[in-house]
Amino acid sequence: MNRLSIDIGNSSVKIAVFNNRELVHHQRLNKLGVQELQSLVNEFSISKSIISSVNQDINLLEDFLKSHTDYTRFSALLTNGVENKYKTPGTLGLDRWAAILGAKGSFPAGACLVVDAGTCITYDLLLSDSTYWGGSISPGIEMRFKAVHEFTKRLPLVDWNAEADIEEGTDTPSAIRNGVLQGIVNEIEGFIAINNKKESALRVIITGGDANFLYKQLQNSIFAPQIVKDAFIVLKGLNEAIAD
Repeated sequence: MNRLSIDIGNSSVKIAVFNNRELVHHQRLNKLGVQELQSLVNEFSISKSIISSVNQDINLLEDFLKSHTDYTRFSALLTNGVENKYKTPGTLGLDRWAAILGAKGSFPAGACLVVDAGTCITYDLLLSDSTYWGGSISPGIEMRFKAVHEFTKRLPLVDWNAEADIEEGTDTPSAIRNGVLQGIVNEIEGFIAINNKKESALRVIITGGDANFLYKQLQNSIFAPQIVKDAFIVLKGLNEAIAD
């Protein structure tokens, strides 16, 4: 009995098929249509499905899934054993909440800090008693580079190499790279340190578009044994939301 998880963002669609908690298929598309859905449902004998979407125009996709699977639209009302203490659950980003559910499914007995490094960097803490109070949102890497350039008169917009180590700031471009990149690494370490005081056995899950770079940089950190990288934590959370 396979389940289909779909995360529709602003720029791409991420898809995963799970057999219970085992990931058996994943893909990324620029756009998802009924034809692609039909192929997935037929190929993997999908029994249950779920969509998380920032785009409200998903009626055709939902109509198809309702007629061929046991379908659910994802929302913060789906808790799967996590108590949501966020003051405004209606404004809570669906990807943040799905990642918390994914953390709960991956590490059911412990506390988790989910660091999602995308356009913004979000920090969300799941306590060991399965409660969620919220977290933090800060600018992502690209946003910081653009801010340095756009809010000054003379500093350039510099590029950076996600495969390279953080360089020393020996001229203006390298100083900007060092400030932005090392600053983010220090920020993440700071959030881990703060939350380590709240939970004694904290697991840190890094995900998002810049996760590979940040995970590599954090391997020399004293917190490295706590850190795991999981590109599918949001999709896993959607799967948890429709688990039996």
